[in-house]
Amino acid sequence: MTEVKNLSRRDLFKSVMGLSGGLLLGVYLPGFSRLRKSAPSEKSSVFAPNAFMHVGSNDSVTLVLGKTELGQGVHTSLPMLIAEELEVDLDKIRLEVAPVAPPYFHPFFGMQMTGGSTSVMTSWEPLRRAGAVARTILLTAAAETWRIDPSSCHAKHGVVTGQSPQQRITYGQLVEKASHMTTPKDVKLKEPRDFTLIGRPTRRLDNREKVDGRAQFGIDVRPPGMFTAVIARSAIFGGKVKSCNADKAKAVAGVKAVVEIGNGVAVVADGFWPAVQARKLLEVTWEDGSLAQFDTSAQQTQFAELATRPGLVAKEEGMVAAGFGSAAKKVEAAYELPYLAHATMEPLNCVADVRSDECEIWVGTQFQTLDRNAAASAAGLAPERVTLHTMPAGGGFGRRGVPDGHFVREAVQVSKAVRAPVKVIWTREDDIQGGYYRPAYYHALQAGLDSAGSPSAWSHRIVGQSVLSDSPFESRYVKNGIDVDSVGGAVELPYEIPNLFVDVHTTRDGPRVWAWRSVGSSHNAFVVESFVDELAHAAGKDPYEYRHSLLAKQPRYRAVLELAAERAGWSRKRADGHGLGIAIHRFSSIVAQVAEVSAGVNGEFRVHRVVCAVDCGTVINPESVRAQMEGGIVFGLSAALYGEITLKNGRVQQSNFHDYPLLRIDRMPAVEVHMVPGTAPPSGIGEAGVPPIAPAVTNAIFAASGKRIRRLPIRGSGSGSLNDISPISA
Repeated sequence: MTEVKNLSRRDLFKSVMGLSGGLLLGVYLPGFSRLRKSAPSEKSSVFAPNAFMHVGSNDSVTLVLGKTELGQGVHTSLPMLIAEELEVDLDKIRLEVAPVAPPYFHPFFGMQMTGGSTSVMTSWEPLRRAGAVARTILLTAAAETWRIDPSSCHAKHGVVTGQSPQQRITYGQLVEKASHMTTPKDVKLKEPRDFTLIGRPTRRLDNREKVDGRAQFGIDVRPPGMFTAVIARSAIFGGKVKSCNADKAKAVAGVKAVVEIGNGVAVVADGFWPAVQARKLLEVTWEDGSLAQFDTSAQQTQFAELATRPGLVAKEEGMVAAGFGSAAKKVEAAYELPYLAHATMEPLNCVADVRSDECEIWVGTQFQTLDRNAAASAAGLAPERVTLHTMPAGGGFGRRGVPDGHFVREAVQVSKAVRAPVKVIWTREDDIQGGYYRPAYYHALQAGLDSAGSPSAWSHRIVGQSVLSDSPFESRYVKNGIDVDSVGGAVELPYEIPNLFVDVHTTRDGPRVWAWRSVGSSHNAFVVESFVDELAHAAGKDPYEYRHSLLAKQPRYRAVLELAAERAGWSRKRADGHGLGIAIHRFSSIVAQVAEVSAGVNGEFRVHRVVCAVDCGTVINPESVRAQMEGGIVFGLSAALYGEITLKNGRVQQSNFHDYPLLRIDRMPAVEVHMVPGTAPPSGIGEAGVPPIAPAVTNAIFAASGKRIRRLPIRGSGSGSLNDISPISA
């Protein structure tokens, strides 16, 4: 297991400069030229600090990463970029987790974070360039040692060779000399044809430790003297503590303290079990919040009414009214989608140790900068007095990157109150009933078809909450009242539609909402690809051929669509009761999926097979791409079949996996993943597999049964949907 360290900026420079005998190389990320500076030193050169690479005298290469490993594989893919250009074996790369500092900020979002499927995309050139710079310096150092031309030197497996067999020297032996050399102004990166590591299936560097239990996640952290805490929170969002009698809870063996923090009551004990048992004995009177009467069924009625009125215009192209006026046929449909929980496999947790003049926290976070600032605020300290250790996390999907840092703030508040290290753990019920959710949405669509069946006009109205309003990203990503994520995947259609109109109603009432894996594409892809399927059938066209014709000006989309259809055997005859459905969408990468579904006479159905084709540009590690597509399909299929958060009288009705189920292994379809070869820079894969799966399955259900699904989840679909259909039993 990679040893997880968190270094202060000062300690980082001390450790990798004079004290460790090494060569420190920084990585420049576009947009951060103001951070480029030289740090004078007699022993090494330092430039463009952002993510750091340290070549040690023991031949090790240390990569200091500002990205969280959430299961997506960045702690393998990013070292591959360095190893490729540096010409070292991957197993020689060591990882250290970066401190929270501006050099590690995301170039798009201006803070240290992991999200948006951007880790590899934003590191592709900078990390390769860092490796190439290091290799060039080391080759030059070797050449000067032997007094030969640098072009005569070659590097491989961390060793430089010269003109004769005797001219052979390791990187470690060159560190001292290389540390005094001038950084080259320009370096040549490898051509793709010369790659020896990039593009090759590579086993994850952290697999063994995760299998044998050595991997340390946030929930495994246990500093000396640590207590465990759980928190009683209002069942209604925004509720506050009116009064609390903790006598019975304090009598439970192992309970150390009961403290009121913010809007909750924390039970602190010497273990998780006594804390949970004592929490049940708290007698808390709550002052209900503003959502005490909130009901999701009433909300959908309100959404449907709003959808009859014009909203804020997000996109308008061509002459939509004229397009409808000349249409030979009109098609209408409305789609409903529920709130969804993130339901990460590792429950939320944070360890905090607040001392008089400093604070230390251990957390699997997607938002290092915001969480450190939240901890500092709660501790009453300056941010630089807070040390945040980024731990590997058992899934994130957006849940570990929230704008208010609430689960970090709570841990700091409890630790400060009891003056000891404390681990706050959210139970599964705590998170499902009191977390953040993917918003619920209502979509109303209309299309006009010309005499050939092609869309002459398209109108799409979206009703739902904004995830970015009232967040640190609002000023950048909410424009003229429109959240770009609300319309993501709806305003940039790849299809050739001459007259296009999209508007949106952003509602304010409802539980807390936030980014969920693939964000706006998670609902808009279902709606768009379902409606395109409906248009194909209204036009009497094959759904694959219909899409193919509308993508005439999109060669990359076409190639992905063709690959998925060909590998799925789209043109082959299906068994009775079986149907194929297809969908394509771009969330960073272009993904097409074909689902094969069987439907019985009693409305039962089963998803047997999913064929996935992806164009993610240059493939770094095919194993990671395959794993992320498979994981996205499981995630998206779980939501499509079962996922739904409902509220009644302000209270979330679901609580754990028995009533918010995930896909079980006996229901898992066979999955094939195929990659379109490409040389374009890599694009993200962490979320790209999610959006197409729901429409691919529902389109397949229609092909198999003639019943159209317009409401998710499929289980319990309402009027106008497949309301009597249920998954076939194993």
